[in-house]
Amino acid sequence: MTDPFIALLVVFTILQVKHFICDYPLQTHYQLKNKGTYGHPGGILHSGIQALGTTAAFIAVPPTLGLGVAIVVGEFLVHYHVDWTKANVMRRAGYTSDQSQFWWAIGADQLIHHLTYVAIGGILVGVMIGTS
Repeated sequence: MTDPFIALLVVFTILQVKHFICDYPLQTHYQLKNKGTYGHPGGILHSGIQALGTTAAFIAVPPTLGLGVAIVVGEFLVHYHVDWTKANVMRRAGYTSDQSQFWWAIGADQLIHHLTYVAIGGILVGVMIGTS
């Protein structure tokens, strides 16, 4: 892909679809209920699936091996800690779905994930532009 604008749109689209698939259809109750326990395999599994799914964006803009690994590891770390933080804030505060704070926490979690994808897209396309 040579047009940076089209490349960025394709990367964003892939990452948005990936996020939906990994956060909703592929996320099990086991993953969901254990994301708030630091180091629990359920949270690690969920973030690992998200990070692995990010490699689909590499079809549109292939990175070097080192950059690809850094993006996947970074996505894993950010995703894991955002989910862990949200789960703990919601549990400690006792938020339930009938409270606006519950939805603010969900929205903040999703916003941070999506801003991570903006960063990933910017990195991939920025490197693509720099090497062309």
